[in-house]
Amino acid sequence: MPSSSHPASRGRLAEEAATSYFERSGFVVLGRNVRVGRDEVDLVVRDGELVVIVEVRTRGPGSWVTALASVDRAKRARLRRAGEALWRSRFKRDSSIARMRFDVVAVDLDATNGPHIEHVRAAL
Repeated sequence: MPSSSHPASRGRLAEEAATSYFERSGFVVLGRNVRVGRDEVDLVVRDGELVVIVEVRTRGPGSWVTALASVDRAKRARLRRAGEALWRSRFKRDSSIARMRFDVVAVDLDATNGPHIEHVRAAL
């Protein structure tokens, strides 16, 4: 198994931390690593009538940009495209869902007291 300094391993650990964060916060996790055509959504969670598309980001020590700053224009466009496709295919006809939101979660795995989560609501 790769060490937590390996990017793929860090990504999995960050997604696990984000999943736990949302569950502790009362959200229902509807999916992890949801494929939407060529795109992928890290987390899809639900809070009552709200469905949230979540991008999970982390960065290793010495990274040039912060986790939140790493969500560039191209990534935002892919997330919007994936969210719109999910809305049309899965949620549009569900009368228990009123709207969708796009959030970004930055996970600092190097925090001394466990992962530190920074949750930005309506980030896109």
